[in-house]
Amino acid sequence: MLDLGFVRGNLELVEQKLRARGADPALLLGDFRTLDQSRREAITQAEQLKARRNELSQQVGALKKAGQDATALMEETRALKDRLDELDKSAAALDEEMRLALSSVPNLTRDEVPLGTSEADNAVVKSWGQKPAFDFEPRPHWELGEALGILDLERAAKLSGARFAVYMGAGARMERALISFMLDRHTTKHGYTEVLPPFMVNSKSLFGTGQLPKFAEDLFRCSDADAEAVGRGEFKDNDHWLIPTAEVPVTNLYRDEILDEARLPICLTAYTPCFRAEAGAYGKDVRGIIRQHQFQKVELVKFTRPEESDAEHEKLTRDAEEILEALGLPYRRVLLCTGDTGFSSAKTFDLEVWLPGQGLYREISSCSNFDAFQARRANIRFKPAGKGKSEFVHTLNGSGLAVGRTWLAILENYQQADGSVVIPEALRPYMGGLERIVK
Repeated sequence: MLDLGFVRGNLELVEQKLRARGADPALLLGDFRTLDQSRREAITQAEQLKARRNELSQQVGALKKAGQDATALMEETRALKDRLDELDKSAAALDEEMRLALSSVPNLTRDEVPLGTSEADNAVVKSWGQKPAFDFEPRPHWELGEALGILDLERAAKLSGARFAVYMGAGARMERALISFMLDRHTTKHGYTEVLPPFMVNSKSLFGTGQLPKFAEDLFRCSDADAEAVGRGEFKDNDHWLIPTAEVPVTNLYRDEILDEARLPICLTAYTPCFRAEAGAYGKDVRGIIRQHQFQKVELVKFTRPEESDAEHEKLTRDAEEILEALGLPYRRVLLCTGDTGFSSAKTFDLEVWLPGQGLYREISSCSNFDAFQARRANIRFKPAGKGKSEFVHTLNGSGLAVGRTWLAILENYQQADGSVVIPEALRPYMGGLERIVK
């Protein structure tokens, strides 16, 4: 969430940044100036009336002490109390209206983020690896997986409907191997602490990382979760939603806490399944396992001092890149433009892996710096040395990596003319020494 004082003092800049995202400031903020002015007027009037009430109380006391009639002043005091109650309620209602308005306003992108309206305006800043050269027509992963008997989309549809997958045999083992490989790399080489969080969270957690209230339709909610209450700004701590990413529970581990500065940066990694309704994705990526309702992911999350978040963002992105490099998968790093940057992010690098079976690059990790946006929503602070006042941390996260997309990238990049798939050397110890998947 944006800081109210910052919005008030920099409204033209905020509106400019929102337009750069392709958003309508009037739709998001409404008549912010009028609303803010009304709120401040109610507070000023309340302060003036409280001062008058205190003055009257002293006068009433003096009259009573002198044995004189204080009835008129006492009546005025009671009238003031009624008016104060009205002003307090009005100020509280205006506060809530402003809070709800700000809760639906996205983060402001950094100045170095390129202007643009879609992924076509993203900037490629790095490429790594050689695309494999085949002397045959490469096949997409859904054909390879079906032919090898390791991916069954038809039976998954029977079990759960569209956008689900069943992995079989070596396919299931490779999914599990990738999770272990990624977690081992991030904990032993990159210095992250592993976390195994719950796979369901409450509304307050989803509000903290920015999924609620704006993206409720993209989530799977349990029967005790009330989407209408969320729309009214009621974020509960006793309802449940399936997590769309481990970012949500891991970031909210420290909600409403003040962290010891000496612990920063805190670097955490977690494997979880992820659940997404994909409400706006009808007709997109209907073949294969690119876009699923349920998929596995290894997440990277950091809590940093504000002045260190840029450097930690670069480190986090490199940690994700090193997984791709260890597996020998060609990729590129892309700086997302203003119109393609996620709601909570100030700056995002996407890592896109090459998929020869489809002849294109696909996003396999988004590595984002949220500045204080999530920390302000979740109230995550630290106390800087030598300062008496706490400050908001900066939060960062990225996929390290999306497991299913890594799985399919291996199939497409390591496919052989006979339909078999060579297992990357770095992954073989996790596959019991298996070097190739054959039918």
